[in-house]
Amino acid sequence: MYLLVIFNPLFSSLLVLFTGRYLGKYTSIFFSNFLIFWNFFLSLFLFYEVSLSGTPCFLSLASWVEVGILSIEWNFMFDSLVVLMLLIINFISLMVHFYSISYMENDPHLSRFMSYLSLFTFFMIILVTSGNFFQMFLGWEGVGLASYLLINFWFTRIKANKSAIKAMIVNRIGDFGLCLSFFLIFFYFKSLDYCLIFSLVNHFSPADFFFVGLKYNSLDLISFLLFIGVMGKSAQLGLHTWLPDAMEGPTPVSALIHAATMVTAGVFLLIRVSPILEYTQFSLNIIVFIGSLTAFFASTVAAFQNDIKKIIAYSTCSQLGYMVFACGLSAYTASMFHLFNHAFFKALLFLGAGSVIHALSNEQDLRKMGGLLNFLPVTYVSFLIGSLSLSGFPFLTGYYSKDFILECAYGTYSFVSLFSYCLGLVAAYFTVFYSLKIIWLVFFFRPNFFKFNLKFIHESSFYMLMPLLLLSVFTIFIGYIFREAMVGFGTSFWLNSVFLKEENFILFEVDFIPLYLKIFPFFIFLFSILIYFVFNAAVFNRYYFHNFYIIFYKFFNQKWYFDMFYNSISKLLLYNFSYKICYKIIDKGLLEFIGPYLLDYLVFLLNMLVKLFHSLILNYYIFIAILFISIYIIEVNLVSHLAFLFPILLIAYLFDQINEF
Repeated sequence: MYLLVIFNPLFSSLLVLFTGRYLGKYTSIFFSNFLIFWNFFLSLFLFYEVSLSGTPCFLSLASWVEVGILSIEWNFMFDSLVVLMLLIINFISLMVHFYSISYMENDPHLSRFMSYLSLFTFFMIILVTSGNFFQMFLGWEGVGLASYLLINFWFTRIKANKSAIKAMIVNRIGDFGLCLSFFLIFFYFKSLDYCLIFSLVNHFSPADFFFVGLKYNSLDLISFLLFIGVMGKSAQLGLHTWLPDAMEGPTPVSALIHAATMVTAGVFLLIRVSPILEYTQFSLNIIVFIGSLTAFFASTVAAFQNDIKKIIAYSTCSQLGYMVFACGLSAYTASMFHLFNHAFFKALLFLGAGSVIHALSNEQDLRKMGGLLNFLPVTYVSFLIGSLSLSGFPFLTGYYSKDFILECAYGTYSFVSLFSYCLGLVAAYFTVFYSLKIIWLVFFFRPNFFKFNLKFIHESSFYMLMPLLLLSVFTIFIGYIFREAMVGFGTSFWLNSVFLKEENFILFEVDFIPLYLKIFPFFIFLFSILIYFVFNAAVFNRYYFHNFYIIFYKFFNQKWYFDMFYNSISKLLLYNFSYKICYKIIDKGLLEFIGPYLLDYLVFLLNMLVKLFHSLILNYYIFIAILFISIYIIEVNLVSHLAFLFPILLIAYLFDQINEF
């Protein structure tokens, strides 16, 4: 059963990919959906057996790599953290597979699309179930490959090509840091196996690592390099630019990869390596700092975007920032709880946005929508539930996890935690702002599309509405059901899957936070709604307010000029260096001089040398032959050969001139 959960998606992918053209579209859909449903059903059994019954499992299949002391095996680990991720991955994948039946029904390459979805699911399962860093890296890179294939599914679109390449390049930066961390882990621990490394960290005496004249703590450096990999995969500030551009792929891709599973792989890695992070306070502070800045930055940018999918994409960046800085505060269970809840309401938002886009003939600009409440009532209700949960409305799923992270930030009582708490509150304000913006402009504002399009607007089919309804139900109740089990005081749900030092245990302090601080985010929710309507009225009715708005709009709409800055750096450093140094000096200069030009000149000199021996005079040939025979008879060394060569050529040249004279 454990192995079936891992390899079912791979079998589904290969079956549909290689036989889809023979089986037909509907048969391919049936097989892929059936196998993913079976996988989800099996993951429920694993969740009951491992998490609820408290029986973790570790499987070792075979030896993989044996080089010296490096020994890597195919092993799989199933603990509470892993089976919870399996539940998320398989359920969201099932919803996306089912949703794609209708959303992609007119695409001629539907079988290939289903195959890519299953392939992504397989690599994501490999990532979370791995028992060592090497095997985890296989899933990590496989997820990147599947993401590239899905973003670039409509490969005839130049924007999709560029977005897929950008995602690969930015993730390679993070993967480079991840590889360096693996090298250091093996250098110090002589293994890449989770169980061995985590059991030795407590007894490990951190050594100093010297690089370019600077001294680093080994565990701090390992943790920091691991976090570089997390920044790339989970789109943290600085390496975030690929995630909004990845919305060029089909909407089901956005729901599966860039909302629920792939981008949360970095957060999962942070929780997985909690036994290492707990001994590196410096790295934890950096994680808090970067995570809180990401939450603040992405929320401000999302509020001033006009593409519905990009707004939700930046919302994902912001929520990932919450999860990351929660890990930095050692609130790993709170981070995982928010990851679990976020998967449901963010998938709901993306699929709801896909329903709106599908109804408007692939229109994604909010400024060209409006008045869809009467046309798409089911989509509106589901989108409203997802938006309220994202905003932290009381007693919905997002309220239980996001507010709990803010309470952990306040209850830690340190400078970095206070910094993250303040930025988290500002991010919560902007979250309500852009959520209300989408609902207002899409469903309530005056229609801004062509009248001709009215006859094409319709509610989505059963295959698209069923995932929306199921996700809506989970978005309402799942946070309440699992709150006490996952983050309740004294819960035994996690067993040994998450490590926490005694001095970093903050759940006790969180329970004693004053009540007014616990309900403060709700007042921010109400305040944000008020400000949205007041701000809109001021912008559209007062000229000086309008000019003031334009200044902020340009800055935030251009994403704080991050993309412009990166493009300028690329042009100034990479492109200019490539053209002026690599191409003009090295390629067209040094290499051509050493290569074709020098060889041509040497051949020319050799030709001139050979011509000296071809004078067509018999006496000359006899003299040269006798002379060389004499030299080789007299066994002289190579230096003597070279010394005799010049006088011989000189004598031959003189004989030639005398004969001509």
